[in-house]
Amino acid sequence: MELNDIGAVVTGGGNGIGAAVARRLAGAGARVVVNDLDANAAEAVASEIGGIAVPGDAASEEGVTALIAEAGAHLGGIDLYMANAGVAVSGGPEAPEADWDLSWQVNVMAHVRASRELLPGWLERGRGRLLTTVSAAGLLTMLGSAPYSVTKHAALAFGEWMSATYGDRGITTQCVCPLGVRTNMLDDSGSGGQAILSGDAITPEEVADAVMAGLADGRFLILPHPQAADYYAARATDTDAWLAGMRRLQAKVFSDEEQA
Repeated sequence: MELNDIGAVVTGGGNGIGAAVARRLAGAGARVVVNDLDANAAEAVASEIGGIAVPGDAASEEGVTALIAEAGAHLGGIDLYMANAGVAVSGGPEAPEADWDLSWQVNVMAHVRASRELLPGWLERGRGRLLTTVSAAGLLTMLGSAPYSVTKHAALAFGEWMSATYGDRGITTQCVCPLGVRTNMLDDSGSGGQAILSGDAITPEEVADAVMAGLADGRFLILPHPQAADYYAARATDTDAWLAGMRRLQAKVFSDEEQA
């Protein structure tokens, strides 16, 4: 993908992966709109990269509609939309309804709603790119967080559907699936999340490197941790053995957490 002078939107762009990708896109010549719920963070990154801050909600129907309208007006059209904003809450079936709903809205429906707004124009032009931050939890699972695991699986499924449906009509869909990344989300993941993810954690800048390579070659799965491909293959080819390994990890991590 030629990035010079394209119009790009990055949600959750005030910090972490979103900020790192926004910097790389701007460095490649893209005109970037930085979105974040934290207006000050969005303004700071936009000012740094010579972009435009459009803070606000990138998940609700009203918020997505407003973001895309304002970003499109600033950019003269959106060529690349990175649905990067995400939330991670802990718990299983007992997690509050509000946590499940928040996870669904931000991790899944934000992508659906952005696509709904963008597809008519993209199909008319015959080009457009949806880049979603799914996480390796969408390929595998995330112990300790059923809402995150379930909604990231759904986000991956939506990306697959988009690619299968519109890939031959000029619309490219890609999913970024890192394991641990040194962001606030990892910091807030608790001792269980830290034990599982911190050993292989990489920086947001390393994720941005993988994203730029993925934009260049158009691959569907962008894997900043290459070993995620092996885990994904093991899950698919011997699911029972993979689940047995996950149960062992669950017992070790959460036993250690209880003893801490």
